[in-house]
Amino acid sequence: MTTELFDTVLVANRGEIAVRVIRTLKRLGIRSVAVYSDADAGARHVREADIALRVGAAPAAESYLDIASIIAACRVSGAQAVHPGYGFLSENVEFARACKDAGIAFIGPGVDALLLMGDKIRSKNHVSAHDVPVTPGIAEPELSDEELIDAAESIGFPVLIKPSAGGGGKGMVAVDSAQKLPAALASARRTALGSFGDDTLFLERLVRAPRHIEVQILADTQGNTVHLGERECSLQRRHQKVIEEAPAPLLENLDDGERIRAEIGAAAVAAARSVNYVGAGTVEFLVSDEAPGEFFFMEMNTRLQVEHPVTEEVVRIDGERIDLVEAQVRIAAGEPLGFTQDQVSLHGHAIEARVYAEDPAHDFMPSTGRLLRVLEPAGAHVRVDSSLDEGLEVSPHYDPMLAKVIAWGSNRDTALARLDRALADTVILGVLTNIEYLRLLLADPDVRTGTLDTTLIERKMPDMAFRSVGATELVLAAALEVGRHPARGGTWRAGDSWRLGTPAALATTLEVDGRIFTLSSIPTDTGRTFTLEGRDYGVTRLPGGSVAVNGVRQPLATAFGDDSTLWLSHDGWVTSLRILDRQELLRRELANRTHVPGEASPDVRSPMPGTVIAVGVSDGQWVEAGEILVTIEAMKMEHPMLSPGSGTVSIGRLRVGDLVKANQVVATLTYDTEAVQS
Repeated sequence: MTTELFDTVLVANRGEIAVRVIRTLKRLGIRSVAVYSDADAGARHVREADIALRVGAAPAAESYLDIASIIAACRVSGAQAVHPGYGFLSENVEFARACKDAGIAFIGPGVDALLLMGDKIRSKNHVSAHDVPVTPGIAEPELSDEELIDAAESIGFPVLIKPSAGGGGKGMVAVDSAQKLPAALASARRTALGSFGDDTLFLERLVRAPRHIEVQILADTQGNTVHLGERECSLQRRHQKVIEEAPAPLLENLDDGERIRAEIGAAAVAAARSVNYVGAGTVEFLVSDEAPGEFFFMEMNTRLQVEHPVTEEVVRIDGERIDLVEAQVRIAAGEPLGFTQDQVSLHGHAIEARVYAEDPAHDFMPSTGRLLRVLEPAGAHVRVDSSLDEGLEVSPHYDPMLAKVIAWGSNRDTALARLDRALADTVILGVLTNIEYLRLLLADPDVRTGTLDTTLIERKMPDMAFRSVGATELVLAAALEVGRHPARGGTWRAGDSWRLGTPAALATTLEVDGRIFTLSSIPTDTGRTFTLEGRDYGVTRLPGGSVAVNGVRQPLATAFGDDSTLWLSHDGWVTSLRILDRQELLRRELANRTHVPGEASPDVRSPMPGTVIAVGVSDGQWVEAGEILVTIEAMKMEHPMLSPGSGTVSIGRLRVGDLVKANQVVATLTYDTEAVQS
């Protein structure tokens, strides 16, 4: 049976998932409608859609989360259906109801399934009544902190705090003692309320050496439900997935892996059928590495998952690939699945890495800015889901994920090698990224053998050897800066230190990670000679515009940002250097003259642009060193600003909800002189 598909579909999302959905709609001949906030007016998904409509200001609450604006955009564009992508309104019951009331098809499950599975407490209690195993814990609505603290004693530490609403690991906190539980509950409630509008929490026993296995399901409106194998998402940081793969190495390495795969798949199907689920969804399980045959239901994601590409890469239906977005659209239009569980097979292995705008070497601090250069990998069995473009502004208002790089291989080792090469070939300049960190993870011996668990990254991070800027990079940066200023207006206006007789040395000052380096250079017949810390380096220009240092070609990708920033990248490593001119050096010299030796700066500055979500002190209050003064949210993460010492704090007019810029002073300390001297 063939059902007529929709003429027009609105994609109620942004970024790479909006681009991904729009491309499938185009292939199906369906008119696509994009929505955008003020921050995304020039975004790639806006350009690739057939129609694009503004839905509000930059903050998500005023645009992508504004239900009335999305429904209005549907009416204006004539959209018959909405694809919500993931995040934002994808699991919002009120949005699904609004679509239904407006006569617009919601490409997702029904309201009842969203309502039940969108609440982790209700979903756990529900599926446990349908013979789906759940993790021991307490899951009841409206539990107070006192009730949760009392229950924790009977559950036993360590426990895991989880918000009832939402997902993505936000608000989830592991607690190993009763003393730490009250503060952890307060933080989790604040995060849950700010992210999901609901601060309901519950507790689970923390499974040691856990592995995160999830099952992709599809269900149509005729009652047919199948699973499409499993994905392993055990490589996580703070409960946020980093690398995902299919099939799960855990099951691939077991003699009875096929039996466990069938059992966990059947449990996922049972969970979906218990709520009459329709569309694409994912049932997530926690599996102990010590007892792989035991698995516990965690939650159901009632939407498409970020990691859906690895399933698309390995699943075959009678030998043919599947497009999960197409399947979602066809199911929403009333078409049956058209295949049974027996027709599903898995072929090869696929691995996905999430590329984020963040600095792993500095506690994963979010990175924002304008993309200056973008080169995405290509080649056989390499896939990139991305919305990146040169000139794109990476905003603090949204999630820091920039792209997903996916590689397929006939076996896991081949897939790993292809993914590593693809990441090495990825160039993103203008913001810091986690690509080097992803490559370090893929090279880890435990990751290579598939010996994974959700705590692996925390254990491995302290020993990760991140690359730092060395002499060669400093010399190259100085040479590029000097090369930016060719002679203009003849000899007398040239900035290359030319003079009669011996050329004068030209000084270039660079700053990297708070360290300042000054290089002197003089011109030579073939280029320039740079001197750094008493050592000379010869720099020559090669055909094609590349540069050699001491005769060795430097294969770095480079880009200048504003007048003071230079970006370098090589094999996934990326860094930025500031070029300090005479005015900046003079300003710093004058500031240092008033600085008391041994005293930290009295100014507390925001390391990134963001929104003030908490002010923990009042003007004129006495604070101790390390006390939290202000908490700033950027890219859906909280960043506490700590007092650098003991003294009296001033926050001026700073209030919750205020927007702050990078390097903006958010508090100033007047030190206790006696404490400083002691």
